[in-house]
Amino acid sequence: MVTLFDIRNRPRHPEKAHKPDTPKLPRPDWIRVRLASGRGLDETFSVVREHNLKTVCEEAACPNLGECWSKKHATMMIMGDTCTRACGFCNVRTGIPAPLDPQEPDKVAAAVAKLGLRHVVITSVDRDDLPDGGADHFAQTVTAIRRSAADATVEILTPDFLRASGAIETVMAARPDVFNHNLETVPSLYRRIRPGARYFHSLRLLQTAKEIDRNVFTKSGLMLGLGEQHDEVLQVMDDLRSADVDFLTIGQYLQPTRKHAALVRYASPDEFESLRRIGLSKGFLMVSSSPLTRSSHHAGEDFERLRAMRTADAAQRKGACT
Repeated sequence: MVTLFDIRNRPRHPEKAHKPDTPKLPRPDWIRVRLASGRGLDETFSVVREHNLKTVCEEAACPNLGECWSKKHATMMIMGDTCTRACGFCNVRTGIPAPLDPQEPDKVAAAVAKLGLRHVVITSVDRDDLPDGGADHFAQTVTAIRRSAADATVEILTPDFLRASGAIETVMAARPDVFNHNLETVPSLYRRIRPGARYFHSLRLLQTAKEIDRNVFTKSGLMLGLGEQHDEVLQVMDDLRSADVDFLTIGQYLQPTRKHAALVRYASPDEFESLRRIGLSKGFLMVSSSPLTRSSHHAGEDFERLRAMRTADAAQRKGACT
């Protein structure tokens, strides 16, 4: 006898189902998302569905989805919609993922070409079930995009590849233009917010990416509102600069459900602006810091600014030496 299990109505976060509801804080006036519509949004939706792709915009319930999709910018999420981790802040489904789709790299590349993207961001779920953490799949996807959309620049937002020896070398061999890995929060909160991750491993991953390819832009992101202290945020900035990270994003944590990590507070726009200025003073090429800042929000425009800043910095250094 064969027993079939209907997984269509399974809990999205079974590991959180038993947890008590956390208090819900009222949203301040500065947390407002504009609803977007129009041809660009509809076309992006159609292309994503046509190629049977997943996007982190949808899976993580990004507040900027409407704005980005209306500009034909979507962050592709490869290797399925189910993560092997259970981070306290994340809305992506947790569970046992399906096998990799060997056609996915070509599907992503076809979607990038059809949308006419000049800059594309590729991210993924954590895949601790794979020996290389999905590194080769990332590399194949970057290579496929290079074939189908040769003029597009490629940014990858990767998991930490914990215990996957050689993974970062495999990914960097594909020559992405931007390597992004988010620290997410301060080290004192990792056990509660990123229980499957290790702060210094993530930091070392970013440093290794830069050591492998000095020309790649490295990038990382933090959330505010989880209970971190100001001095801890400044220390993370220093750690990232020690790892030679170029670009820092800082945004407000928005609790997906009341079963997720509690939202302790809303940081004000003034606080975000203050952190932006501090970050720049510490040597980051760019700091994007606002309540609705997300890793891939305005990624294409940010890449062009990064490239321009590096060119200007090189010219200034050359002028100083002559």
